[in-house]
Amino acid sequence: MHPMLTIAVKAARQAGRIITRASDDLDKIQVTRKDRNDFVTEVDQASERAIIDILFESFPHHCVLGEEFGITVGPKATKPDDPKTAEAIWIIDPLDGTTNFIHGLPHYAVSIALMERGVLTQGLVYDPNRNELFLASKGRGAFLNDRRIRVSKRTKLDEALIGTGFPYRKLHDLPRYLRMLHGITEKTAAVRRPGAAALDLAYVASGRYDGFFELGLSPWDVAAGALLVTEAGGLIGDFAAEPNHLFGDEVLAANPKVFAALLPLLKH
Repeated sequence: MHPMLTIAVKAARQAGRIITRASDDLDKIQVTRKDRNDFVTEVDQASERAIIDILFESFPHHCVLGEEFGITVGPKATKPDDPKTAEAIWIIDPLDGTTNFIHGLPHYAVSIALMERGVLTQGLVYDPNRNELFLASKGRGAFLNDRRIRVSKRTKLDEALIGTGFPYRKLHDLPRYLRMLHGITEKTAAVRRPGAAALDLAYVASGRYDGFFELGLSPWDVAAGALLVTEAGGLIGDFAAEPNHLFGDEVLAANPKVFAALLPLLKH
């Protein structure tokens, strides 16, 4: 395992312990609303702080872009003008699937990725409920708990299982999304919507899904999963197959054949 990824795994496991302890007594957790249908808990914040502390202990010259605190600058770093051009910036979601977590639905994850000068080089998605750790380093492949993973080999859309997420924060996107969903539901074997995009992308990388699409995601939802998908032999981009998925508004990920087959269904 790459030394940088080893530190990230340490941070993810610490965050996982915080989340798991809190899940034992959900009634005591303070929940606030950042926006419509966008919740944050003290657990999200404690998890992000723990990840930042562990990363900065080893990488004081790095910065972090996190869901809860935005850009945090390491003790020996300077604030980047733009995350896309930063020398080294960790992109983290301390608890992807907060709404599931609040309701006691055991489907959520920690997502940590490193981007160096605009290139994703390290990524992990950790599911503390299943103790599943998805890992990728650029050029070294993708793994699930030390086992190499690859995207699925299915080529026919009518046999494909597709993951998605509803645009519940940006309801103006809902009519467009529903048109896409209608076409994809007609042409595929089934569609699933569990509610944690980082895990959805990890599931594409490991062949559990044949493809995934969503509108309105943020960089911390996508970064680690994007590297997992490409290192597992898949494709990821926006709905025009352009590489605007990380800081854009659209994400499509799939094995190469399914990716190509889904593109025409997303032109709405």
